[in-house]
Amino acid sequence: MNAIQPSRPPLQPIQKRRVIPRPKRHLRQRSYQVMALESTAKIAVNLFITAAAASALAQLLPYHWLQQAKLREIRTEVKLMEEHVNTLQAEFSRNFDPQQAKSIRQQQGYRFDPSQRRVVLMNQDGRVIEQTDLLP
Repeated sequence: MNAIQPSRPPLQPIQKRRVIPRPKRHLRQRSYQVMALESTAKIAVNLFITAAAASALAQLLPYHWLQQAKLREIRTEVKLMEEHVNTLQAEFSRNFDPQQAKSIRQQQGYRFDPSQRRVVLMNQDGRVIEQTDLLP
């Protein structure tokens, strides 16, 4: 076990490859060109999107104005119809009111209470101005 071991030759340091420095100016110039090209592409895309949005808006605005005008017209018609419906509802409730049944019969029919007299005011042309029923 105590045998003589062969001697190793002394280790020599491994020589490193010499790195030749590249000119950094060329790389920087190329990266600036790439950045400029990228920025130009972004600006062009954004301008295209802006133009498309403006075109769509220009087409939609007249349609929107037309719809608003139609909506105003419909709201006006709804108000008129509500007034008409309210009038009809008042007339309906009056027609089915038992307390006013007698006066409604007199208005719709041509029979009158013997104690009432009909007064008709006429114009010189012969047109009826007003008709009323008076109690004596």
